[in-house]
Amino acid sequence: MLEILFQDDAIVAINKPHGLLVHRSPIAADASEFAIQLLRNQIGQKVFPVHRLDRKTSGVLLFALNDEVNKILQEAFRNIKVEKKYRALVRGFTLESGTIDYALTREDGKVQEAITHYSRLETFEIPVALGKHATSRYSLLEVEPETGRMHQIRKHLAHIFHPIIGDRPHGCNKQNKLFLEKWEMNTMLLHAEEIRFLHPVSHELITIQAELSAEFKRALEMLVIE
Repeated sequence: MLEILFQDDAIVAINKPHGLLVHRSPIAADASEFAIQLLRNQIGQKVFPVHRLDRKTSGVLLFALNDEVNKILQEAFRNIKVEKKYRALVRGFTLESGTIDYALTREDGKVQEAITHYSRLETFEIPVALGKHATSRYSLLEVEPETGRMHQIRKHLAHIFHPIIGDRPHGCNKQNKLFLEKWEMNTMLLHAEEIRFLHPVSHELITIQAELSAEFKRALEMLVIE
């Protein structure tokens, strides 16, 4: 059963687990379960995903319950009227806060403006040697993407040399190997923690939050214990 965070006559939001695709994709032919179908079967009605989360990203995923609401919410996302907050565990000690303004290129070659803001919540240093370093350092970040490009947060954090732990295409192979071999963890530690937006029908300000996944919590606990 999917964890439902919010539901009324117009919208429904879930806490998407890591590894679950939003919908069918030709690049993930191995998948047999999808958030759209699971949620539709769970609540007994058609659902419309108004935005996307990567397969490897957990957290708040919002659906509309009719086509009109879907169009309103998609327009809100396009016009940057939805506030999004993520948690990310990254390699190294970042600055206390920063803005990454770095354009990204789509697969079709189109270059798109992309802006991401972040603030450092906590740092960890553990006595595990890796490469030329005697210890391993990490930062827990709150990340707010201003724009919504594909893999934006993942690409932006890699661009400033603080890749997300567990991110295979854009991350650090040495860190990913360490987490897999030492702690048997291959989860990408990026979580969509919160979204805020005006309700498409009542126009009230809605805030929806999703608790960190068990694996994300385990990673933080391991870093404190070490």
